[in-house]
Amino acid sequence: MNTLVLDIGSSSARALLFDDQLTVLAETSAAYQFSTTPHGASEIDAEFLRQMTERCIDEILRHPAAENIEVVGLTSFGGNLLGMDAQGRALTPIYTYADTRSADDVDYLRRLIDPAETHHRTGVVHHTAYWPGRIAWIERTQPTVYQQAATWLDFGAYLMRHWFGQAISSYSAAAWNGVLNRAKLTWDDAWLEILELNRAHLPELADYDRLRVGLTPYYAARWPSLRNIPFTLTVGDGAAANIGVGAIGQNRLALTIGTTAALRIVINQIEQIPPVPSGLWSYRVNSPHHLIGGATSEGGNIFQWARDTLKLDPAMLETDLRGREADAHGLTFLPLLNGERSPGWWANATGGVIGLHLSTTPLDIVQAALEGVAIRLSLIADQLKPLLDPDAEVIGGGGALVASPTWTQMICNALNRSLHLTAEKEVTARGMAILARAALGIGTLEDFPPTITHTLLPQPEAVPRLHAARERQVALYHYLKGTSA
Repeated sequence: MNTLVLDIGSSSARALLFDDQLTVLAETSAAYQFSTTPHGASEIDAEFLRQMTERCIDEILRHPAAENIEVVGLTSFGGNLLGMDAQGRALTPIYTYADTRSADDVDYLRRLIDPAETHHRTGVVHHTAYWPGRIAWIERTQPTVYQQAATWLDFGAYLMRHWFGQAISSYSAAAWNGVLNRAKLTWDDAWLEILELNRAHLPELADYDRLRVGLTPYYAARWPSLRNIPFTLTVGDGAAANIGVGAIGQNRLALTIGTTAALRIVINQIEQIPPVPSGLWSYRVNSPHHLIGGATSEGGNIFQWARDTLKLDPAMLETDLRGREADAHGLTFLPLLNGERSPGWWANATGGVIGLHLSTTPLDIVQAALEGVAIRLSLIADQLKPLLDPDAEVIGGGGALVASPTWTQMICNALNRSLHLTAEKEVTARGMAILARAALGIGTLEDFPPTITHTLLPQPEAVPRLHAARERQVALYHYLKGTSA
């Protein structure tokens, strides 16, 4: 029997069929981009994204193996919000985690809360990436839309509303939105009071394995082979990726780099909630499994930006970068081109580069940009140290790591830890397949350890060079932010 996974990411929606050994049998995809503006917008039309997702399902169901699907698992990019009317129509676009237009509202709300206590209670740093500021911004800038909205929800719950007639969010998806009380696993009363919302304005909450069966008549006719197949609720893509690379427990730290980048660990604690290090977040995989870590808004997008902006030949870039000494360019690059999340959560952050000379080359700039991302990840890794076993391994996965071995070595050097690379190309979808099977009672989350292709070791001569570059970057960050180091 096979598992169908719907993986709705920041740059594409995909449908993948896995067999019972987690081999990919078939895949369909639809690419897109978030709409962005210099004023901080980052959004995508909800109906467009739903249609892209559904077309992927239409196509995958034409594959012969689709006759043997036993469960459908959903995973999506986290930290998204849309408003929906009582008839299930989207009133707003999907606002993504990278939308920073609510910065002023975040600042205003910060005066009404205890930031440290809110961080512990909800697991997140109050920021534009989360719902409170964004809902307040919509109320301030679009009052008519705000009044018309019957429900504020994430895209996964929006799909549930269309496919099954009821909007339900998983604890995993809700945790990404910054308004989940992580001890009670309910919508957070303090935020509801401040935002003047009640639970009727938000989806029902449940664990991801509260399986949904029985598509609405339209979709039962469109997808007859899925009519009586159980669907999981939507799991955050980062949570699924950790499961996909086998990073469960405090002895394994997951590094994933796609459009953005993240370092995360999974802690299984039922009796009490674990502490959240300063600058990091605590989300959920499911009710017992806490996902703790940090994410950057930069990752493969920085590689793409540098390559396109500097007009570099993709075929030669990897060769040209290989063999260059660490920090050979003398530049200090702060790669916050899409704002900052972990570890500083500077809502109005922008990128910066200093040290330019007439002799500076495009290759110097792209190396500095990639090393800059590696340095940002090292700052997150330092925050995670108190939760890690001393000999914790770093397991790496994601398309950007596969695409550039040289960049992967830069990250290994910046972390100053051995980095084990997995052969699994579809770490997020693979993790969701494992989660979906577990929801049916087929095995556990640890049953499919990834295959490690090779291990990178820090290069002794590069580590101190990148440490010096890190000190310069931190100094530049604080200078631009107007704070002291």
